[in-house]
Amino acid sequence: MSTTFSKETLDIIENLVARYPEGKHKSALIPVLHLAQAEFGGWLSADTMDYVATVLQLKPIEVYEVASFYSMFNLKPVGKCVLEVCHTGPCAINGGEALVEYLSKKLNIKVGETTSDGMFTLKAVECLGSCGTAPMLQCGKDYFENLTDGKVDTMIEKMKAENRQRSYTDTI
Repeated sequence: MSTTFSKETLDIIENLVARYPEGKHKSALIPVLHLAQAEFGGWLSADTMDYVATVLQLKPIEVYEVASFYSMFNLKPVGKCVLEVCHTGPCAINGGEALVEYLSKKLNIKVGETTSDGMFTLKAVECLGSCGTAPMLQCGKDYFENLTDGKVDTMIEKMKAENRQRSYTDTI
């Protein structure tokens, strides 16, 4: 796979950079990383991060720092659906840990692993800001809240039927 953005994505990046004052183009980094992740297979390789640095005229380390800090960026290959389960305080108390265990058994993977069909990756992440609707998980731009085993089963079957990569880029 070539690490070159499509013309459409380059146009989006140009518009993103134009939103910020002169010399503040680094502010576009997070949305550009989302675009890169969506366009280059759902994860950010070192080559992809180097390419983003070149496009935004940044040092590669500036890109690595941001990509490695946020849990929504994947630094290794992942499934089409990355199930990010909140496991901090309120979610843990209200079933977040049980949700991780249920998904692990249902999908036959551990946290950090991907199903053999490449469909699902399971991640335990820090607060997703939905404490009042625990237990919950995020997949791409979508939140799934007040989860029960039954709701999880329905969600998984729907995702399997859709068979598509879920990303954050619908909001950019």
